[in-house]
Amino acid sequence: MAPTNKADRKAVVDASAWMFNVVTSVGIIMVNKALMATYGFSFATTLTGLHFATTTLMTAVLRWLGYIQSSHLPLGELLKFVLFANFSIVGMNVSLMWNSVGFYQIAKLSMIPVSCFLEVVMDKIRYSRDTKLSIAVVLVGVGVCTVTDVSVNTKGFVAAFIAVWSTSLQQYYVHHLQRRYNLSSFNLLGHTAPAQAGTLLLLGPFVDYWLTSKRVDAYSYNLVSSMFIILSCTIAVGTNLSQFICIGRFTAVSFQVLGHMKTILVLIMGFFLFGKEGLNLHVVLGMIIAVAGMIWYGNASSKPGGKERRSPSLPTTRQQKPGSLSDSNEHDAKV
Repeated sequence: MAPTNKADRKAVVDASAWMFNVVTSVGIIMVNKALMATYGFSFATTLTGLHFATTTLMTAVLRWLGYIQSSHLPLGELLKFVLFANFSIVGMNVSLMWNSVGFYQIAKLSMIPVSCFLEVVMDKIRYSRDTKLSIAVVLVGVGVCTVTDVSVNTKGFVAAFIAVWSTSLQQYYVHHLQRRYNLSSFNLLGHTAPAQAGTLLLLGPFVDYWLTSKRVDAYSYNLVSSMFIILSCTIAVGTNLSQFICIGRFTAVSFQVLGHMKTILVLIMGFFLFGKEGLNLHVVLGMIIAVAGMIWYGNASSKPGGKERRSPSLPTTRQQKPGSLSDSNEHDAKV
């Protein structure tokens, strides 16, 4: 009976982690859309720096309260992670500016095969035929939903290439570092958030000026826009934490595949908020195909042989102490 209880508990925690990520991710997209479209705060890189500054404050408070124990992450690993993460943020913003919306969406979809490639090469993961086909179905479905006009230019292609690979590497490293150094999501955020906050707040205003020709210090702040910025930063704490929890418990590929449910929810919410223009028959068809692919992927990847490691697990460094916040007790058992 104990294994069943453990399996049930794991299923509940997994579902809760996904729901936490979906709610916070969709919420922050809606808040940021209102902040940028309605109030003209177009400084996305600086705003992301504020998000990580708020996350740093959260981890500092939890550490002070004793919920997060001290842990170690080598400086070289931290620098690699911050490099990938910051290139991901800037690269996605530049890609959106230099490419058509259609090509931008294709670039985002290409993160799934790139993440698969990284897992195959780095972790010696092997996918079953059904798992591969289910991923292809998700890609087709989301593509039908989101890809419209497609035009590409050289600098836009370079920006998209950098964005895709840096984002895929950043998400791969979230899972890799948690497994290798036995870090919980809270511990890993405690190491990475301050470094990202510092670098993005230092470089963000310059990047944003380059992208928008506007200065963040010249923005006309008011009570409502300031409240939206605070709300965005508050939700971002949950978004950052839930991303680390989900990738830590699963993998970057699963996070990408099942994470496209957020894309579908954003489209649906856009329909209710902005009218029927955003939703038509081919978009609905794409949603149905994508959801079917996600269900198939969840079933196929959970079966024996659906997704398995061909080599022994990475050695881990035990760091967690009893009583500390941890969500990575089962990392080594999952691929």
